[in-house]
Amino acid sequence: MRILIIEDEPGIRDFLKQGLEEEGYSVDEAEDGNKGLDMALEGVYDLILVDWLMPGKSGIEVTRNFRKEFPHTPVIFLTAKDTTQEAVFALQTGANDFIRKPFQFEELLARIGVQLRTKTGEQTVFTLGPVHLYTDTHRVENNGEEVLLTLKEFALLEYLIRNKGKVCRRTRIIESVWDMHFDYDTGVIDVFINSIRKKLGWTKEDSYLQTIRGVGYMAWEL
Repeated sequence: MRILIIEDEPGIRDFLKQGLEEEGYSVDEAEDGNKGLDMALEGVYDLILVDWLMPGKSGIEVTRNFRKEFPHTPVIFLTAKDTTQEAVFALQTGANDFIRKPFQFEELLARIGVQLRTKTGEQTVFTLGPVHLYTDTHRVENNGEEVLLTLKEFALLEYLIRNKGKVCRRTRIIESVWDMHFDYDTGVIDVFINSIRKKLGWTKEDSYLQTIRGVGYMAWEL
């Protein structure tokens, strides 16, 4: 599971990042609302933690803009605001939960767990041309026939299809699918792409998985 922390206080960011990584989460961070929104809109996060008041866009602005593209990804507000009216306003804006500073890490961890367990409306079937990918059963079908993919092949294909029509950079693929930093050998992606194409009976000339030379890959269909 991948979490994005949008928080301008370095001490809180570091505390959250360390604690969440110790719990097994993959964590990215942004120090202001502008950068945080840009990262959130990449669509690779399972949950967003966002401060209310920060430089650039506020947490309210970030959430409003994020919700236009991703209506189902959980968002938890972290804030010193403590009135009922403010909590209601945050929830009406699109937040799934609201936790007041200072807070106990155990409470935040429990709230994160609840949001990830009760996530609703999540699309479970993704298509790319004749291919249907079922996230709930980890099944892939091509023209109605099951195609057996490894876990990483499935995760890579799912990532590309979820971002269909967008150019997926190699560095982001490595970070999202392999949970490695950008300096990892991204050539491994080519090996997996070739294997996926072979299993699906596609060639490099097929439009469904396009190679964007020098940049990465893109799932595409007319």
